[in-house]
Amino acid sequence: MMDNSTVINIGLMGLGTVGGGVAAALSGNADAIKRKTGRTVRLRKALVRDAGKVRNPAPPAGALTTNPEDILADPDIHIVVEMMGGDSPAGEYLERALAAGKHVVTANKEVMSRRGPSLLALAQSQRVNLLFEASAGGGIPIVGCLMSQLLANDIRSIRSIINGTTNYILTRMARHQTPFADALAEAQAQGYAEADPTNDIEGIDAAYKLSVLGSLAFHRPIPHHAIYTEGISRLGPEDFRYAAELGYAIKSLAIAVAEANGSVQARVHPALVPEDHLLAKVDGVYNAVEVTGDLCGQIILHGQGAGRDATTSAVMGDILNILRSMGNADGPPPLPLPDGGGGNSEARIWPIDELASAYYMRLTCADQAGVLAQIARILGDGNISIATVIQKDTDPGSGTAQLVITTYPAREADVQTALAAVAELGVVASVNNLIRIEG
Repeated sequence: MMDNSTVINIGLMGLGTVGGGVAAALSGNADAIKRKTGRTVRLRKALVRDAGKVRNPAPPAGALTTNPEDILADPDIHIVVEMMGGDSPAGEYLERALAAGKHVVTANKEVMSRRGPSLLALAQSQRVNLLFEASAGGGIPIVGCLMSQLLANDIRSIRSIINGTTNYILTRMARHQTPFADALAEAQAQGYAEADPTNDIEGIDAAYKLSVLGSLAFHRPIPHHAIYTEGISRLGPEDFRYAAELGYAIKSLAIAVAEANGSVQARVHPALVPEDHLLAKVDGVYNAVEVTGDLCGQIILHGQGAGRDATTSAVMGDILNILRSMGNADGPPPLPLPDGGGGNSEARIWPIDELASAYYMRLTCADQAGVLAQIARILGDGNISIATVIQKDTDPGSGTAQLVITTYPAREADVQTALAAVAELGVVASVNNLIRIEG
């Protein structure tokens, strides 16, 4: 490793939208990088699927390769920047790069969620950097904050909007009463949603990111597969209308809360948020992360959570941090590794059934006397107290009406059991939605 060299060679794995942004920033900002770090950076190799594809701006002559060995086995490449996405083969490539003594920057939330503790431990043993600011929150510097500025805090909770695609869809539904399918199509047309949007709209992407942030916040691995996830496809324009009448916005939240018994709540789902809360005002593709700590109190970081420029900003920041630290005889500073780097003591994640929350329910019921009494009896038998009831959108043709009920805090398991019984009532045509309310 030539840490004392003034010319630093970079191997870029992936040259898609964001990878192209990083390549352009490396060349276009070369003078500023040298002024800020004292080092010259050079894109030596870029791993691509198709070396014959025309790219604008064009990479340096001879830089493109379809062979990962041209990066991983080259001793003159000092920093590997991984922008491929997915767990494999990206995860194996990062392991090899670190084992070879190369510094690594990645934007890969899936790899860091699945392999973060072991990769961080490997980086520390090799005395190289592994930085991953762009893996959660895009341009929001939340990873660095949790690893340094907020490290002295006992973090109590994270509440966040960390998927720009779903936030864009929900904003369209709220502002324009757009049906879900139409809002999704708009997001795809704008380039905010993939052709297969499953990871976004089902909460999987946010769960990966919450796994990364939760592991850093609570210093224990938060396995992504244990995080409760619920998508947004059941939401209808009427839910946003009724929520607004009740004083709420609807957002897809990623939440991690440390409990007194050492367990952790970790969940991703739509929620009603009081309209005067800052998270309720985060619209479009923007993201926000609210962190509560014993010393810092409650802070919120807000910014663009996705897109070429925001992600490029985070990746380039990590590269510059590495450039500034290279040549340090003591190596990179110690990392706050989950479980000391062992990765064996995963946090106990609360089953969603144990959650206590207030709830919003929307039902289609027969428009006749006595319906509410039947529903209230079932809820009462389940120890669920009704907070408000409103009747909306009466349909004389079908003889039905929409019944919107909010509850005081109750146990999730009790609510689910009661709602299943409500659905069996002859006077209930359908249970349209159940949404948790975050106070």
